[in-house]
Amino acid sequence: MNSEMKNYILAIALSLGVIILWQTYFGSPAMRQIQEQAATQQEQQVAPGSTQTGDAGVPQAPAAGTGAGVPQAAPGGSVVPGAALALPRDAVLGQSKRVTIDTPLLSGSINLTGARLDDLRLKEYHETVDDASPTIVLLSPAGSSGAFFAEQGWVAPSGQTLKLPNAETVWSPSGNTTLTPSAPVTLSWDNGEGLLFEQTFSIDDNYMVTIRQDITNNTSAAINVFPYARVQRIGIPKITGIYVLHEGLLSVLGETLEELTYSDAQENGAEAYSSKSTGGWLGITDKYWAAALIPDQKQEITGSLRHLTIANKDAFQADYLAAQPVGAAPGAKTSVESRVFAGAKKSYLIDSYQEQLGINNFELMIDWGWFYFITKPLFKVLHFFNEMVGNFGIAILIVTVLLKLLFYPLQNKSYASMSKMKKLAPEMEKIKTRFPDDRAKQQQAMMEMYKKEQVSPLSGCWPILIQIPVFFALYKVIYVTIEMRHAPFFLWLQDLSAPDPTSLFNLFGLLPFTPPQFLLIGVLPILMGITMWVQMRLNPAPPDPIQAQIFNWMPLFFTFLLASFPAGLVLYWTWNNLLSILQQSYIMKKHGVEIDLLGNMKASLGLDKKKDQPEKKSD
Repeated sequence: MNSEMKNYILAIALSLGVIILWQTYFGSPAMRQIQEQAATQQEQQVAPGSTQTGDAGVPQAPAAGTGAGVPQAAPGGSVVPGAALALPRDAVLGQSKRVTIDTPLLSGSINLTGARLDDLRLKEYHETVDDASPTIVLLSPAGSSGAFFAEQGWVAPSGQTLKLPNAETVWSPSGNTTLTPSAPVTLSWDNGEGLLFEQTFSIDDNYMVTIRQDITNNTSAAINVFPYARVQRIGIPKITGIYVLHEGLLSVLGETLEELTYSDAQENGAEAYSSKSTGGWLGITDKYWAAALIPDQKQEITGSLRHLTIANKDAFQADYLAAQPVGAAPGAKTSVESRVFAGAKKSYLIDSYQEQLGINNFELMIDWGWFYFITKPLFKVLHFFNEMVGNFGIAILIVTVLLKLLFYPLQNKSYASMSKMKKLAPEMEKIKTRFPDDRAKQQQAMMEMYKKEQVSPLSGCWPILIQIPVFFALYKVIYVTIEMRHAPFFLWLQDLSAPDPTSLFNLFGLLPFTPPQFLLIGVLPILMGITMWVQMRLNPAPPDPIQAQIFNWMPLFFTFLLASFPAGLVLYWTWNNLLSILQQSYIMKKHGVEIDLLGNMKASLGLDKKKDQPEKKSD
């Protein structure tokens, strides 16, 4: 095997190995997904005769030397109506009085029982690419299937018996009864013992809710209470189950990002993770949406991520408790302010909240991954061109050209070195003839020739190896960013974040059946395979029959492999192949290397026996 061929084999082997490992360990293992879905279904079936409390039973979370902790189950172990049956969402919503939420991006309501934020829909996002499909449900009330809610309140110091609002407290709206960006809503509750509690909700045009909690002390004694907040999800939601994407509990308390999957939380229980911090944030995230608690960034807190069991069902909670109590003197009023982010994880919106509100590392709510330093800048460039042209597919084509220009000096040098290697092929054969049985002398003579001609035997690896980090970063961008969700290109490609929906095996929809998943080989993956095959045909087939077969079958293998990848990624790979064909052809001609593309194609298909014979003789 000549050195040039070793370069090709090495480059392809490295690329293939990385992609296979990625797909195997970071892809979407079908078995794990099936197991998680089965577990979800099992958790949603509550044992006959069991009941479910409206709140999680939360073990004590000590704060500042007191016995204070985030509240446990509702007093008296009361039951949310219909909880054991996991009633339909709309049925549970109708069981309590509410104030409406209506913003440009959100619709829903606040439950007056417990002052809970437990009903939110995202107006601009639908379940499918069809705009007539239902909008996305983010938050749902306790007692419904998929319960997911946020609340805030007060905790008394250990040993004190203050009458404080809890999950069963029914609050009264005063004034406005619809929460809009221009109209806040105030809820109040009098404990009948001289304390008046108020919660004022305000919301911006996007997804940030601000809650100001006030206590007016009309008693003759000073009081001290600890503010707390929590976001809780009952049951494991349907998740993608892909390691490249985090779904579950997460927090930034201090400088550390902590991520717990649902299984991690199950293993570690009620004290899965806890940390003291000044400010920070914590919550529960899905692929595209999240609900996060944001305390006053100057407030000292103890934040926790937990797994709980409620009526034999899994529950997951992110909560924080103030490290120091808030005091109210007789006749005085005290306040504390916190925020809840509940909505879509738009990158530029998240960044703006981080900057404007001073929320440390809020951008990490989006899982940019280990290649953060490539992934986020790549997204910003794609977003810029999408804003300019109005199509993420075209943005991908533009960015691919820019990447080609960026790496042109290195690729030009690589292709030039490959062309020189090609011209040195006869000299290599002479060296092999001169030292037929001495590999050491063959290698020594070849290295001397490389040094003299100023070529690198590893030059062929670089054009492919350079693409690997970009390939993975682009995969991450397309897969995790909500901006790419349901992003159309043209014709049949209406979602660049999903695989090409067509299939060769039903004649691209002409036959009335849907092939199994592994046979969903769409138009775009086929074009990718063809361009890859043409690019490889710029060079004659290797003399070794085994190597020749590897080269012949490689494009087909990649066609099947990439068919399950997002269409945006396959679009990048296809377009990159076309640009590489043009670039490599230009450089080869520039260095006087003959390109017999048609002849090489015929030879690889066994249609040009005359061309095959010399190749076999040179083996």
